[in-house]
This record gives sequence, C-alpha cells and structure tokens, in this order.
Amino acid sequence: MIALSDYLIVSAILFGIGVAGIFINRKNVILLLMCIEIMLLAVNTNFIAFSRYLNDSAGQMFVFFILTVAAAESAIGLGILVVMFRRLRTINVEELDILKG
Repeated sequence: MIALSDYLIVSAILFGIGVAGIFINRKNVILLLMCIEIMLLAVNTNFIAFSRYLNDSAGQMFVFFILTVAAAESAIGLGILVVMFRRLRTINVEELDILKG
C-alpha cells in the first residue's frame, strides 16, 4: 500500500518543478501557463492524498473546483495569447509591453 508520505513527496516534486519552471523560463507565456497547471496538479494531489488518508470526501470536492477554475484559466489565457500573437506576432513576455498602462 502506498503511504501518505509517498503522495506528499510526489506532490512536492511536482510543485518544485512548477516553481523552477516559472523562475527559469520567463519568456514563453505558454510554458508559464503549463508551469502554473503543474503547480495546481500538485495541490490537487495533496487534496486527494489527505482526503483518502482521512476518509473524507471534502478534499475530492475541492479538486473538482480547482480543476474547473484551472480549465477556465487555461482557456481564457490561451484565448488572450492567440489574440495577442495575431496582433504582435510574438509570445515573448519581454516584448508584450502593450499591456503596460
């Protein structure tokens, strides 16, 4: 049987990969969105692990809400990204200064 600590270790590794991806790559917006999704999946893994460990379904309910918000965030973010790419012909974060006030 897989212990709770195994789930937490996998979740910490996923979260670390997501954070490292955000700090290492600051140029490509698509990779930034993917790193945020990896971090949300790490949080979901924690919720599922503790939900199973405590025999409570509240963590699984939170996972459904987080997945819904993450899907909406990805769809809106990619939609904005497509519009900006059509207009500016780049997805480099440093060149997207059109959003400055």
